[in-house]
Amino acid sequence: MTSMKDLIVLDLASVGPAARASRLLADFGMQVIKVAPVQARGAKQVDPVFHAYGAGRGMRRMRVDLKAEKGRKLMRHLASCADVFIESYRPGVAARLGIGHEELCALNPRLVYCSTSGYGQDGPYAGWVGHDINYQAVSGYLACSARDADGVPALPGATVADGAGGGMHAALSILAALLERSHSGRGKYLDVSVTDGMLNLMSLYVDQYLATGEDTGPGSGVLTGRYAWYGVYATRDGRFLSVGAIENHFFRKLCALLELGQFAERQYDAAAQADMRSAFRARFLSRDRDEWVALLAAADTCVAPVLSVPEVCADPHLRARASFTAALHPEHGEFEQLAPLLAGSERNVPPHAVARPGHTDTDEILRAAALSAAEIETLRAEGCVE
Repeated sequence: MTSMKDLIVLDLASVGPAARASRLLADFGMQVIKVAPVQARGAKQVDPVFHAYGAGRGMRRMRVDLKAEKGRKLMRHLASCADVFIESYRPGVAARLGIGHEELCALNPRLVYCSTSGYGQDGPYAGWVGHDINYQAVSGYLACSARDADGVPALPGATVADGAGGGMHAALSILAALLERSHSGRGKYLDVSVTDGMLNLMSLYVDQYLATGEDTGPGSGVLTGRYAWYGVYATRDGRFLSVGAIENHFFRKLCALLELGQFAERQYDAAAQADMRSAFRARFLSRDRDEWVALLAAADTCVAPVLSVPEVCADPHLRARASFTAALHPEHGEFEQLAPLLAGSERNVPPHAVARPGHTDTDEILRAAALSAAEIETLRAEGCVE
């Protein structure tokens, strides 16, 4: 099989799920080439895709004018040498540019072509624009989330759709297609819909409804707040604890340590939940969060602190797991960022050197694609590449 470091990925995505996927693939060792549009003449704004603190790790960069025929021809040439092509245009746009999957896969039958979109390449919603919150809404995720005082689904605290529903969905599909190619010798077209990925994350509730007709909403199920022993509680210092004592032996241990033994035999008793919740609430308010963590977290109770982002970045467990890595910004010096997500692998990576504003690797990329110095100079002179 081909090594990860030998695989070439062309990534035309700017932000969102496709960009998350290419970062994962680069962290896995693939040669990701980030392709952005050429900048307008005289433009001073720097493309944040190239120069954000975490973007571009392990990637090379170039700019191509896909509005120009020579730019489109160049992209077809690059795709003929690549292993993976990722785009996130609205459905039909890539084909109109002459870089759709049918044309590129005809040039390179081994190409894994991945289109990422919010709702997929076909279907009644295919032309809709959207963002993370929209895909969470359509998949049922928001309907199952907690409600605010007005009964409105709470705004999620993370880009679950872009990151997991789209980015990880795309990366996993690409890896599976490459594995299949290693046996068949042929690539594949991947229609990655963020909504489809979110639907997969909702499989517990969707499968339950399809099999039994039972709907799930806030407060109706084990994982949506029906029981007092699965939820979030405030502590004396204004912080919060998460409690998830689903298994009976964990629940009993929690009751014993909270000195609330009167509930030990009533875990699923609907009539006891209001009193239990009130008792839990009052008990947790009697101590600071970290006092409860010291008492409960390691005592088989399924209790953990609700950490802020600064606390996450200082957390001793995550530090011990090497969850952060060094990086170097050309203007702001050394800083940290999340380390590659490489389960069970060596995570010691060299510091990521953030590229200077305006930097591209265009000449290096085009030389590797067998273009001559004269051809590269012509493309630059005509504004087809930067």
